[in-house]
Amino acid sequence: MSAILDVVNPGGRDPNQTFPDGAGLPGDPGHAPINYHAYAACCRGGFYRRDADLPQGGGAVLVLLRRNGLAAALETVKKVRQKGRKALISWKESGLHQVATALADARRYAKFREICAAADGFVSSTPELVPLYRAAGCTVGEFIPTPYPVDTPSWNLSAPVGERQGIFIGTREFNVPSRNHLMAVATACSLNAPVTVLNVDGRAGEKLLRAISPEINIVSRRLPYREYLRLIARHRIVFQLDASCVPGQVAGDALLARTLCIGGNGAVDRIAFSADIGDTVEEAAEMASWLLSDNALYQKHLAMSQEVASRELSFRAVESRLRAFCRA
Repeated sequence: MSAILDVVNPGGRDPNQTFPDGAGLPGDPGHAPINYHAYAACCRGGFYRRDADLPQGGGAVLVLLRRNGLAAALETVKKVRQKGRKALISWKESGLHQVATALADARRYAKFREICAAADGFVSSTPELVPLYRAAGCTVGEFIPTPYPVDTPSWNLSAPVGERQGIFIGTREFNVPSRNHLMAVATACSLNAPVTVLNVDGRAGEKLLRAISPEINIVSRRLPYREYLRLIARHRIVFQLDASCVPGQVAGDALLARTLCIGGNGAVDRIAFSADIGDTVEEAAEMASWLLSDNALYQKHLAMSQEVASRELSFRAVESRLRAFCRA
């Protein structure tokens, strides 16, 4: 049976991968079924580097757009349509700062408009980008969040609530202003709870973290995704102040770890954790403080987030939306 949707990332680095078993198991080889791989996985489709690698027949194809891959994306859109398949588009790096950087060039914006004119529609992983696609001439499309396999029992990476301690910082990049990483770390360190941070900035990053607080638990090695989720699960909350309007992988990771994510404005954050976000840094910090100390409130918000995720972000829910959109 043909998949409803396959994904092509023209010229990307990720190898071809199919998802005949949907989400599969956390220890399976290959890319985890998250982000844009998740669109393919929830539809039991595949993620490919070239249109030539696509299986015969099949349903719609989601072509990913990258800053330095727009010419390849346009060619892929045209070839997909020549094969009689519906060609949809989506920005792979879809934070507002990422798309703004990608299109801050007249030739790239002109190429983007060509792609929008050639495509059959778009799938936006964030609501903020919907007006951009439409303004550039791609008028058929909608916001469909990246799914997470919260409805797959093997992807429950939770730890017992009684064993959870402290705060895991969801952001990593000090040098991206909209991430507000330094503010998140500094604010978390003021909440009188253990703080864990992933350091991707080498010795300079470690030095800055130690300057913020010598008590921070710094993790510098790259972790397999399953191990990373289990690390998150050992924490009471995930805290971030990312204002980049991203799809929301940090919040999605928290869902799979069955913990709470506070403070970010990603798409998944706003769907699953809207009651925990807070409009200001002070409100986010106050909510974090309550959740660290109030067990009844913590359990209430855990149940709420998982219920919403099952209804709106699960593989089942997003597959249903993609099926309806691709067949419209």
